[in-house]
Amino acid sequence: MDYSYLKQKKILLVDDEKEILEMVTDFLRKDGFIEIKTAQTVAQALGIAKEWNPDFAILDVMLPDGDGFSLFEQMRRFTDIPVLFLTARGEDEDKVKGLGLGADDYMVKPFFDKELLLRIGIILRRYYKDEDPLVQLSGSQIDFARAEVIKNGQHLPMTAKEYDILQALYRNAGRIVTIDQLCEAAWGDNPYGYENSLMAHIRRIREKIEENPSKPVSLITVKGLGYKLMLEGK
Repeated sequence: MDYSYLKQKKILLVDDEKEILEMVTDFLRKDGFIEIKTAQTVAQALGIAKEWNPDFAILDVMLPDGDGFSLFEQMRRFTDIPVLFLTARGEDEDKVKGLGLGADDYMVKPFFDKELLLRIGIILRRYYKDEDPLVQLSGSQIDFARAEVIKNGQHLPMTAKEYDILQALYRNAGRIVTIDQLCEAAWGDNPYGYENSLMAHIRRIREKIEENPSKPVSLITVKGLGYKLMLEGK
């Protein structure tokens, strides 16, 4: 399988040392990763995570306004992205705590660049193993790597909210995703009151993915419950 689309994933780096952030960013870019953002505090990291919706996070444990464990727990309230702890704290109890919270891996500084890249690749392949860069629908394709819909030879860009909504639907393809779940996917940990906005986004998504948006066959409404995304041939 071609895993090159994983290089399009958005990575959030959190460390209080600017030199570490620059070094890790540099070798990630050299390896082909494009979208990388950095933070040096818990507050900065939470702001970026809520606004930018990264696909993967690398967290330090020791931060000036808290610690990585607390940051991880706060992030878990609005996202389930994979997380790797990268820290100078190598005590067994810290490793156990980090992994016990649900982190995907725990690495201790100093580290080898190639080992970190290897571990990142393993986590991304495991977490996004079922994600095809081109998702086949009845009358169109979704290209998550480029955040666009391909229909009748046209490439239609998705907005950030459309992307988040479609990602949530795709990860649960064929199953009902509730209105609350979709609002949370698009608007984070305070999703209440966005039902009308969600309906507007669903309407625009259908205009892009459906041959006949007034008679949808790919994005189905389940009355009173939510929506389902139906993939072609599945």
